[in-house]
Amino acid sequence: MGVVIGKNEIAEALKVPSQKGKRLIEPFKTYALENNLPFKILEDCEVLDNEAEVHKEEGDLWLCLEGEARFIYGGEMLDPRPHKNKDGEINEKEWKAKEISGGAEVVLKSGDWLWVPAGEPHRHSCEGTTRLLIIKVPIK
Repeated sequence: MGVVIGKNEIAEALKVPSQKGKRLIEPFKTYALENNLPFKILEDCEVLDNEAEVHKEEGDLWLCLEGEARFIYGGEMLDPRPHKNKDGEINEKEWKAKEISGGAEVVLKSGDWLWVPAGEPHRHSCEGTTRLLIIKVPIK
């Protein structure tokens, strides 16, 4: 069954006061989980040291809703390691690293989109508060 999320619902969620750090914005976090939706709204507030990551089986489509986010994408991750899930299980479908070497850099501002295909390293950071819509696109 299809799902409609109106512009007013998104605007209402974005009224939530920001918090330092990294988090998924409610009610979309819970709603996406309950309805198996491929998107979430991520808030980063003064997040200067995000890890680089690679998703082996899905691409990321990013839309900057508010603020500015600095992305590095492409290139090569330095000292990559498989992601460890919250339950301690190793996830070979996602890899993490502290740095990317040789990637392209862009600053996303409100209304800007960035496509990061599966298998491409990416990392983002922000000095203020940034809210990003992220859509997970599985590869076949």
